[in-house]
Amino acid sequence: MRAMQSQIDPSPSLPVNMPIAGHVDPVPVPREVTPREDGRVDLIGLPKKQIASLFETAGLDAKAAKLRAKQVFHWLYHRGVTEFEAMTDIAKTMRPWLAERFVIGRPEIVEAQVSTDGTRKWLLRTADKHDFEMVFIPDADRGTLCVSSQVGCTLNCRFCHTGTMRLVRNLTPGEIVGQVMLARDALGEWPKSASDTRLATMAGLDDEEDESAYSSDGRLLTNIVMMGMGEPLYNFDNVRDALKLVMDGDGLALSKRRITLSTSGVVPMMERCGEEIGVNLAVSLHAVTKDVRDEIVPINRKYGIDELLQACADYPGASNARRITFEYVMLKDKNDSDEDARELVRLIRQYKLPAKVNLIPFNPWPGAPYECSSPERIKSFANIVFEAGISAPVRTPRGRDIDAACGQLKTAAEKKSRAELDRLAEEKMAALD
Repeated sequence: MRAMQSQIDPSPSLPVNMPIAGHVDPVPVPREVTPREDGRVDLIGLPKKQIASLFETAGLDAKAAKLRAKQVFHWLYHRGVTEFEAMTDIAKTMRPWLAERFVIGRPEIVEAQVSTDGTRKWLLRTADKHDFEMVFIPDADRGTLCVSSQVGCTLNCRFCHTGTMRLVRNLTPGEIVGQVMLARDALGEWPKSASDTRLATMAGLDDEEDESAYSSDGRLLTNIVMMGMGEPLYNFDNVRDALKLVMDGDGLALSKRRITLSTSGVVPMMERCGEEIGVNLAVSLHAVTKDVRDEIVPINRKYGIDELLQACADYPGASNARRITFEYVMLKDKNDSDEDARELVRLIRQYKLPAKVNLIPFNPWPGAPYECSSPERIKSFANIVFEAGISAPVRTPRGRDIDAACGQLKTAAEKKSRAELDRLAEEKMAALD
């Protein structure tokens, strides 16, 4: 994703005033969901009211449409079923009616990789054949899913591999929430049905889960970060609608306190994010001077550091209990001096920000124009921030061997031919049969 020096000495190949390679602003034209060739409507990504409206349009009376929508919503988002036939509290005669008109979608899995450290990365494909990625990072006390909001990116951050891609399109609410659902599929984290429980009991397995008491607690997937491909605030409506489904108590039921949205600094949308979504905020800061941030995070030329930090100070819900996270990638001889660390402390104090700083060792990728700061330099930087009373953990790189680490996401479709990816997918499906 995403120094107080007397002179800035940029590399000759990276002039400070380099032109921005792509658009800083989002594509203003909204994009409708591509209709399916068979005419059916995908229900994933739709709220209860919209599902009820579709059912009513399809021929049910208002009362029946509302009841069926409530039942279907529960099966889709709480139970994770992928076939209408599995919806056992809906009449058998009703299930074919649903299957003829609607579908329960998921992004297509093209390739799945597992790192030596347990990190998982999926290459996913939309119905209209665009590829994007998501990553799951397991830890001892949590499991974090890194979710993408766009196919490609428009921001061109110089240290980020995703930034070297062109923006193809925004992901729909269904494609965003579908990533969470796919992860639960892969991790086996949907509640078990009563029949599953009976079979487990008959097999002598210790399975006492009460399906009615299901929650995300005790599950592998506990947290979501909107830190995958794309800038979430340049796809605001779709990200908001998807996260509302994730947070819905009748559905995926993940607390907003377990969801973090990361922005590179789309200042005009930050207040709306706090008011309409209400999740934790992370900001890809990465530099403390205008010249350096202009170079490595080009959106800074439109919304500068002072404007960005003021928007952080005004972010609804920010407090010492819900601190804003500043992401800071450590680039050798670029933003990692002791002077940079002291300026970072000064800025946080100036704007009275309830903040913590995540220091991210730069994750290299082929052709990257920067190098990672040395461990000693990172430690010195962290100590200065920490001694000022600001939390400054150094993020442990995860998934580097499968290009799943921070800043490395770029669809593997660019490395392998479409035919090869299709062949690999067919082989995996055959192995599962």
